[in-house]
Amino acid sequence: MTRLTTCADPEGVAERAAADVARHLKGIREQRGVAHLALSGGTTPKRTYELLAARAADLEGVHIWFADERCVPPDDEQSNYRLVADSLLTPARIGPDRVHRMEGELGPDEGARRYEQTLRDGVESWERELPVLDMIVLGIGPDGHVASLFPGHSALDAGDGVLCLGVREAPKPPPDRITLSLAVLRAARRCLLLATGAGKADAVDAMLGEPTRHVPASLLRRERLTVILDDAAAPRSARR
Repeated sequence: MTRLTTCADPEGVAERAAADVARHLKGIREQRGVAHLALSGGTTPKRTYELLAARAADLEGVHIWFADERCVPPDDEQSNYRLVADSLLTPARIGPDRVHRMEGELGPDEGARRYEQTLRDGVESWERELPVLDMIVLGIGPDGHVASLFPGHSALDAGDGVLCLGVREAPKPPPDRITLSLAVLRAARRCLLLATGAGKADAVDAMLGEPTRHVPASLLRRERLTVILDDAAAPRSARR
């Protein structure tokens, strides 16, 4: 069953999310000494990363991965890596040995191939021989997309053995992207999905409905999914 938490406003969402990430990773690190966290871009997660940066001690032993990337150089203003670097990596002084970025500048195909190998080399495989990330932070688009998995896109049809995909002709710019596969998202120990604003309310409603390729977020494993959203983005059944 999906765990759903509503907060009064976006700042409350960010505070709750940062605490949730820190608590979950602490438990993993106490068990294994290392944890693997994958991050998404976007305005909603950014504030969460800023708050995490203020508690850098909670990120000791945590390796940073990416859920998706735009095919642009890492210093481009559209780069997810740049957003994460500016809001979290640099302020928290997380060294490059613990940061595994998608090389968007290589293009969707070569970038995806390289990242798939990096995942296989860097993360233990458990479920169906897939690397298992400890937590993936996701946003949700108004169309219900997560990472760079868009409604009805062929990337949703990749087999369970595919870890990373090059995406072309994405319905929002830039059109070329790299994304973790749905199989990797579903194999993660936890997915944390954040949504703020009335523009996301319909997507959240659809995500909690019947699973469908038309709403990729609805295909996540619900027993491993935590959703934190503000009142404006809350589905009708959860509104105060």
